[in-house]
Amino acid sequence: MLMPDVLPPLSPDEARHSARVQAHVRALIAAGGGWLPFSRFMDATLYAPGLGYYMAGQARFGAGGDFVTAPELSPLFARCLAQQVAELLERADGEDIVEYGAGSGALAEDLLQALAARGAMPRRYRIVEVSAPLRALQRERLQQHPAAGTQLEWLDGPPAGQWQGVVIANEVLDALPVDRFMVTDAGCLAIGVADTGENFEWWSRPADAVLAESVARLVAGLPGPLPAGYTSEWRPMLPAWIAAATATLARGAMLIVDYGLPRAQYYHASRDGGTLCGFFRHRRVEDVFARVGLQDLTAWVDFSAVADAARACGLELAGFSTQAHFLISLGIDRELDAARADAGLRERHALEQGAATLLLPGEMGERFKVMALTRGIAGPLAGFSFRDLAASL
Repeated sequence: MLMPDVLPPLSPDEARHSARVQAHVRALIAAGGGWLPFSRFMDATLYAPGLGYYMAGQARFGAGGDFVTAPELSPLFARCLAQQVAELLERADGEDIVEYGAGSGALAEDLLQALAARGAMPRRYRIVEVSAPLRALQRERLQQHPAAGTQLEWLDGPPAGQWQGVVIANEVLDALPVDRFMVTDAGCLAIGVADTGENFEWWSRPADAVLAESVARLVAGLPGPLPAGYTSEWRPMLPAWIAAATATLARGAMLIVDYGLPRAQYYHASRDGGTLCGFFRHRRVEDVFARVGLQDLTAWVDFSAVADAARACGLELAGFSTQAHFLISLGIDRELDAARADAGLRERHALEQGAATLLLPGEMGERFKVMALTRGIAGPLAGFSFRDLAASL
């Protein structure tokens, strides 16, 4: 749940760190001739080594951080996901799980415990993590609860050799950098970042060929044209990320969980302004230039673009659903009943509250979607048996 809009002041250490990140961004803007595509600004403020939001070691997840993901919210999420993962491992004759951006390690911990209870432990659980501080956090957490028979590995990038199994990307795609654009009668504008000397500000210029052609293709796939002045975002790295993450997956599936929409809903005329925002101490921040390096930057996922990118590299769309429908398909009610049976009063209340947040439309139930992409696996999947929204893409 988001907190009221009153933002807490920065500590002296936070202010000094933000100043270092701002100096880094100003150098990039200067090197770019006074203008920087927003995707480069976002990449620098999130991922610059030793400086970026995910790279500098501050608390990011849970009550003491800036946001809470589904695995931290409730163990029911991983227990349901384990059923789908177990089915995919069996059908792929796979032994490996590769998780991208494992955050605090909560999903890996709970998922391995749930798979162990099902007798479906993978041979290897590999985490692709670019952040050294997060790697350390994950190692510490997972070493406290060793997964018997499963080899834990941390990788800098996608696995090099051919493998079979399941890729998991929970709240990863929303953090891939986006570029901002505006549709005008005279053509497409790129909305980038300029430096006033005291602050950063939006500055537009004619889009280059790549952005202009990408927006044109995007608009061509919509039910109608976008009005002049319409502003939104586009994720240029998405196709390459999907291709790289699945390049060596010989047989298996990728499960993507994130907040997002099909393209026609994402780029609806009523959603002018896009979805880009920041998060700081559980508060949504509209000013993405505030607290540079200290606040998360994120934008919703165009799941139609994900499906297009998947098909382009030989994957099949095997299911698309809201998180609520996905968890209902996998028996979250049964998981909740089983967990409550062994819990005290306070724990039962926490489980019930967690389930409500995972499922309710006003919380995570409809905003979050789940997509399954497969290679070498045919037939329906359990997680999409209640309702599959693939036709909406």
